[in-house]
Amino acid sequence: MRVHTVRRRVVAVALALVSVAFAPSVLAGIVVAREFKSAALDRSWNYAVYLPTGYDASNLRYPALYLLHGNGGNLYQWVNQGRIQQTADALIASGDIPPAVIVMPDAGTSWFVDRKEKMETAVITELIPDVEKSFRVLKSREGRLVGGLSMGAYGAMRFALKYPEMFGAAALLSPAIYNPEPPEKSSARSVGVFGAPIYDASIWKSLNYPALWEGYLAKKIPVPMYINSGDDDDFFIELEAVQFYELLRKNKQPAELRIVNGAHAWLVWESTIGDALKYIFRHSARPSMTAPIH
Repeated sequence: MRVHTVRRRVVAVALALVSVAFAPSVLAGIVVAREFKSAALDRSWNYAVYLPTGYDASNLRYPALYLLHGNGGNLYQWVNQGRIQQTADALIASGDIPPAVIVMPDAGTSWFVDRKEKMETAVITELIPDVEKSFRVLKSREGRLVGGLSMGAYGAMRFALKYPEMFGAAALLSPAIYNPEPPEKSSARSVGVFGAPIYDASIWKSLNYPALWEGYLAKKIPVPMYINSGDDDDFFIELEAVQFYELLRKNKQPAELRIVNGAHAWLVWESTIGDALKYIFRHSARPSMTAPIH
């Protein structure tokens, strides 16, 4: 696993601002941190937000990507290890994606379901409304995207299938969507989400994509999905990715699949997130004007 050193500069302007060192010639977005009280979680909850260059000076509303971390990660994992700020800056500057807001919630080992905590409820009923109240983002389905890695990709997959009316596209990097069950070494068996203190296969199966599939198809709202995996994934997720992709394609659902060189590691996720962003933002709304702020 590669570890990248990131320099942060905190600016006191109502939110804690975090910026990463860049060459002087490169325009950089910023990362801000926000905290609010979650009723679903019954505690304070933090999330980080990437804001594109020019956000403060514009009256635009931007498409928003909800980008979910892996098991045991945190709100800054995509910033520190995934270099999402540099990637987004470069893709926006080149015109490969539109200026966008990227939201990165802190979810621990919840697997983004209502088990250990009501994390699914918190994301859908509290996080998204708080983002749409606190930041200038689009409030339409086409203005919301979701993505993640491993556990986060499992969460993104579930959100896309369960709430297709809310999300315009999804990016699943090394998705931990094991069918029928997680391998013995998967954290899904040990974190106390899918059965505690002992893993329960019936709980896993009740929450995984086969249980959501018919309901998703019945809504007739296709969600384009980008799926990838390393070819040497520690949990053989390349097989899971192909299986899920084939299911989507068989049912005429829009999808892209990439199997790349690498394991279940940041080298894969950092190097492929740009490709994923290009795909999902092809299906998003563009920034649009809003009323002037007084």
